[in-house]
Order: sequence, then structure tokens, then C-alpha cells
Amino acid sequence: MSPSLDMTPMVDLAFLLVTFFMLTATPTEDTAVVVDTPSSISEKSLPDKGVLTITIDKDKRVFFSSDSQPVKLKALETVGAKYGQSFSDKEKKQFSLLPDFGLEAQQIKGFVNLPAEQRKAFKQPGIPTDSLNNQLAEWVMAARSANISVLNTAPYIAIKGDGLADVPTVKKVIKILQEKNLNRFYLVTDLETKPVASN
Repeated sequence: MSPSLDMTPMVDLAFLLVTFFMLTATPTEDTAVVVDTPSSISEKSLPDKGVLTITIDKDKRVFFSSDSQPVKLKALETVGAKYGQSFSDKEKKQFSLLPDFGLEAQQIKGFVNLPAEQRKAFKQPGIPTDSLNNQLAEWVMAARSANISVLNTAPYIAIKGDGLADVPTVKKVIKILQEKNLNRFYLVTDLETKPVASN
């Protein structure tokens, strides 16, 4: 008679782990834009939560995101009210699941009502940053206020620019922040190895 090993407990454990990961995973959509950040030797990392991220791609488009769904929802209500936009609960929920966005406030309602495949294929034009229609400033200030009210702390602000991003666009974003007295922010980069001194 050969010895046998009962695999039932191992199979049970595998199914429990799969179930746990399925139930705890947060469904999110793909990001609207992928950027290849420049590298630096700075080892300072972004905080884990309470971060507002402004992303600038190589096509001069500006995107915005918050890592907190309640902050996103409050900011949406504030900015939407300013531009005469109201949103249903379903639209708010859909917006809160977006990892980032680059749209005028007036385009958000139509965008979140698109089927998932059309949203994925849609090329977002970027949030307006010009002096006559500076919606980026509205989003930053609304999200900052929401972050303070929801999380009881001022958010960290991060600028994530593509390595090929237009320098004047990055400067414009920094100027917008400085005009709102937001002078402390992170510049997101990839970590590169420190140079080694040769003998």
C-alpha cells in the first residue's frame, strides 16, 4: 500500500485565497493617459494617501486625479455646480471609479455615460488651463477643500510629467498652483541608480 496525501485542505486554501483577492480588489478603469516620467536620484517617495495628482503628457494635455473616491465626488459636485452641471448617483459612482480624467467639466456627464469600451477608446483633450477657462485651478481648489473636509488634512499635490512633456505646459501648471498659494508639491520621477565615484 502506497502512502497518499489528502489534497482537499490545500484546494480549500487556494479557493479561499482566490475568493479573498476577488472580494478585496477594487475595480478601476485604465488610466486615461500613460506617461513615461523622467528619472532622478531622489529617494523621497509620495505619501500613501491624500494625494492629488496632475499629469502632463507629451501632447501638452493635462489630467487630474485624487486617490480618494469621496474627495473626487465632493470635487465633482463643487466644480459641476460652478459650470451648471448636475450628476445622477450612477454618474457620480462612475466618475469616482475613474483613475484620472482630462476633460472640461461640461464633457464629464457625456463621458461617464459612454459604454466602457467607448470610454477607453475616447481620446480625452485635457483639462483647460488657459487664463479664460482655467478649470485645472477649479479642480485643484475643489479637491483640496474636499480633502480637508473628508480626511481632515490638506492634500499633497504631485505633478507627474512625461519625460517629453512641453516645458511651458509644466511651467504653466506650476504657475497655476503658485497663483493659488500652493507652493509645495512633488515632482514625480522614476528612480535611477546613483552615480558611483570612480577611483
